[in-house]
Amino acid sequence: MKPEPIIAPYVKPGMTVLEPGPGMGFFTLPLAGMVGDGGRVVAVDLQPQMVERLKRRAERARVASRVEARVSSADSLGVHDLPGRVDFTLAFAMVHELPEKHPFFAEVASASKHGALLLLAEPAGHVKAEEFETEINRAREAGFEVVERPTIKRSQAVLLRRRG
Repeated sequence: MKPEPIIAPYVKPGMTVLEPGPGMGFFTLPLAGMVGDGGRVVAVDLQPQMVERLKRRAERARVASRVEARVSSADSLGVHDLPGRVDFTLAFAMVHELPEKHPFFAEVASASKHGALLLLAEPAGHVKAEEFETEINRAREAGFEVVERPTIKRSQAVLLRRRG
């Protein structure tokens, strides 16, 4: 799976992108390329060692100036300083790991501009369809609406838009 075809339809130069759970930066580095010099990717991870590795990879890829890597806490993404500033959020194969979904979606909604997009994708073999629908419902409760259900190999996916 290549990351660019998955994210390219939603990311434009100058955007602010939120990426919770970036891991080693499989999506982060391509996102940083797509947002260009005027944009930024805010990547938040619970594991400090992952954040440090991501920073090193961004340096090597020469996109570190566009990547803001942050350590989150177990109960918050730590993006309260971004109210209404995020244009696009990529939640790829990570929401199912959270004990509580609603606080996550509420925090993403608070950081998102009105009309901002959220691409939610979960591994099809790991997350049952009913669980995925529950995640979508938590997103709706937080202020998102379903736009479409894009096809992503081996995943269940939905594109949501921040109402407002």
